[in-house]
Amino acid sequence: MQEYKTYMCLICGWIYDEEEGLPEEGIAPGTPWDQVPENFVCPECGVTKEEFELTEI
Repeated sequence: MQEYKTYMCLICGWIYDEEEGLPEEGIAPGTPWDQVPENFVCPECGVTKEEFELTEI
């Protein structure tokens, strides 16, 4: 069984959930964080992937 992870924006608290992806941004459900494009920005506050960290929910 696939174990999905979540990553939280350290600036605004928005959560990227690998299981859900972000289809409205072209990121399919099930997309692991390391496969999210490097130019990804937080949809809430606009910071880069560098401002996210692995989070246990």
